[in-house]
Amino acid sequence: MHKSLTIAGSDSSGGAGIQADLKTMTVLGVYGMSAITALTAQNTTGVQSIFEVTPKFLEDELDSIFTDIFPDSVKIGMVSNADLIRVISKKLRDYNAKNIVVDPVMVSTSGSKLMADGAKDTLLSELFKVADIITPNIPEAEALTGQSIKSKDDMVEAAKKIGEFFEGYILLKGGHSTDDADDLLYKNSEKIWIKGEHIENPNTHGTGCTLSSAIASYLAMGHDVPESVHLAKEFITGAIGAKLDLGKGRGPLNHMWKIYSENM
Repeated sequence: MHKSLTIAGSDSSGGAGIQADLKTMTVLGVYGMSAITALTAQNTTGVQSIFEVTPKFLEDELDSIFTDIFPDSVKIGMVSNADLIRVISKKLRDYNAKNIVVDPVMVSTSGSKLMADGAKDTLLSELFKVADIITPNIPEAEALTGQSIKSKDDMVEAAKKIGEFFEGYILLKGGHSTDDADDLLYKNSEKIWIKGEHIENPNTHGTGCTLSSAIASYLAMGHDVPESVHLAKEFITGAIGAKLDLGKGRGPLNHMWKIYSENM
């Protein structure tokens, strides 16, 4: 059986983080494992509290996983401080982990800050060095590049700038764009536009987590990066399009849509 590991924070409402990742992996037929970086008290209206694990505990989690059930891919989401980032980077190198997807989570869908000041530099110098693909959304790409992104031309320029300090694939997600939901896959000056359907649905809690864990799942199955991105885009479009409506704020996706549609 194909196996994937998610290293991320726990979302008590179940819509994002570890919970969204494991749901996605399971629905796609991949055995999911988790190393939790933080516990969050959150719901569809925002993040109320964050409790970080210690670097030692994160080390123990990763050792427990890699010495027993070695993952075919790794997805990394919310990592709130520099010390935890260093632990992850070191362990992934020590175990020669493969098919690494980094979702540079800095701010939640509701607008809550999820990364400590100063951790961004460690993210770039440590975690980006081991990643095969990173999946920033437009606000995250703006934070990484220091430039405003308002158009597809801006997306290309931002990807080029990120490509100056990151050698792998860059998936710049266009879901925050006003015009469409097209994403840009970029590497070494090669541009692939991933067409996306713009769906009127305010319930988008956990979209970034779900997309990145879907990419990791398809990589675990043996697909290459462009194929994995295309397939993951189809999955996230279906999950948003199912229009699950839960909670008082920005609700979660329907991760189970694929099972429901196949059984109808």
